[in-house]
Amino acid sequence: MPTNEITAAAAGTWLLGDRTVHRMGFGSMRLTANPDRDRAISVLRRAVELGVNHIDTAAFYFSPGGIIDGPPGPVRYATELIRDALAPYPADLFLATKVGPGLDEHGEWSEATTYAQLRAQVEENLRRLGRDELDLVNLRIVKRPGRDSIAERFGALARMREEGLIRNLGLSNVRLDHLDEAQEIAPVACVQNGYALDFNRTDDELLRECGRRGVAYTPFFAVAGSGRESGASADHDAALSDLARAHDATPHQIRLAWTLHQGPHVLAIPGTGDPAHLTANIAAGAIHLPPPTLATLG
Repeated sequence: MPTNEITAAAAGTWLLGDRTVHRMGFGSMRLTANPDRDRAISVLRRAVELGVNHIDTAAFYFSPGGIIDGPPGPVRYATELIRDALAPYPADLFLATKVGPGLDEHGEWSEATTYAQLRAQVEENLRRLGRDELDLVNLRIVKRPGRDSIAERFGALARMREEGLIRNLGLSNVRLDHLDEAQEIAPVACVQNGYALDFNRTDDELLRECGRRGVAYTPFFAVAGSGRESGASADHDAALSDLARAHDATPHQIRLAWTLHQGPHVLAIPGTGDPAHLTANIAAGAIHLPPPTLATLG
């Protein structure tokens, strides 16, 4: 589809916590894999030029050795790329980050569970982003079978919210019972889970319940699907490919459009280090899929 002049505003807006954002945002995870630092910074700046005012990140998005394994060389943090590209920040820019996973003193991955551990991660996000307060912090957990309470961890973040370090709270990689538990402690602005047209559809009911409660549902891997950290696949089924041709779009754009059509509370945060892909992703917010088409895809 033509992408000239299409901005993130085409996807509509949602009140994310205390700030209205465009439903088409940007995820920063893949930026750390780009060996060209200047290009990564230019993509961030271009995203904001195209109307993106919701950027997702995490202190554990770094390379080499982080969520995305980058080329050998200095450690590159997504949070620092965001700061270097965009500070001083536009007044309407909403930065969402995550805490939970991290490296311990031995350089091994572990999960922060205490107030002190989570506070250290929050302070790291503040320092690397160059902020005095974080717009939104998602508690990222490792789901375990059975009852795995998040009360202590979420309560720690709620305390930091009261202390003025965080404005809004969210959850990542969770179930409905985790949302129930968290909402007994403090307001929850969003749930951020892996979800796509053909990935983790067991979350369909959680997505709908978030809508009923006025909680944003922010899927990651909306384009990559089962490819997860490896990125988007070029292998698409016939229905998706045919629909893309009918809309003069790419299958990846149809995946994003389908995501946004799952409810007005659903936000998209596709990430890329490629300027052309960025423009195409944002343009997907203008694609309208009628109910029969959605039924075919679904």
